[in-house]
Amino acid sequence: MVKNAEVAWGAFDSIAYVDHNYRDLQAEDAEILTILRDHFADHFRNQGVGPVYGIDVGAGANLYPALSMLPWCDEITLFERSSSNVAYLESQVDSYAQNWDQFWGVLCGNKSYGSFGTDPREKFRKVAKVEQGNIFGLKRFGGRWSVGTMFFVAESMTSSYQEFTLGVKRFMRALAPGAPFAAAFMEHSMGYHAGEQFFPACDVGENEVWESLEPFADKLKVHRLKTEAAVRDGYSGMILSYGWRGNSDARVPIG
Repeated sequence: MVKNAEVAWGAFDSIAYVDHNYRDLQAEDAEILTILRDHFADHFRNQGVGPVYGIDVGAGANLYPALSMLPWCDEITLFERSSSNVAYLESQVDSYAQNWDQFWGVLCGNKSYGSFGTDPREKFRKVAKVEQGNIFGLKRFGGRWSVGTMFFVAESMTSSYQEFTLGVKRFMRALAPGAPFAAAFMEHSMGYHAGEQFFPACDVGENEVWESLEPFADKLKVHRLKTEAAVRDGYSGMILSYGWRGNSDARVPIG
């Protein structure tokens, strides 16, 4: 078993990871973006005026979860542990790379994105804030954020199921009651490479995803993607979960 603290996160090759996973829009990501955009647009369509604070937990070298929150957020925290990924994110804030335009294009299939009236790079520059931190340290913030995402993080930072469930708990408890959220997971991952470095994963499926999220969520959906093409070796599919942060999780031990 490899625990999170035992991993050399500074060795994560962000450029190689982006080049392999996000240089071109993959069918899986297009399917995720379609669900994600409609979930957030449906929520915010009926909300009153007020500041909206978003967080992408374990942002890594992936900007599209943050882009999915962009039209509504006054601030988006890109929360990331790896120093190399932090450097990549900081390099993208002023003007993100052209490859991310194709992901924004899918989001614009919903009019809330295509007509929100501001150039997305300009809005991203104004609201995106990179913060280095460990997912387990989110406990100190309480329910600070009003919308949140966590993509390929809890199952991709450890091989420990206990740490996987703790990571999910920390993410969900960082959200305010009623906050819409989305979290994605690699199904039955056996680990992965970012450049030459190998990173561990926790073997989870739809049942484990449901059980980890359900105590904290309202109207939870757990959706296994229909697309079967593999982005890389060593996993059996992708799972997208989404819903709203519940008002109570009394069944879950404090911590």
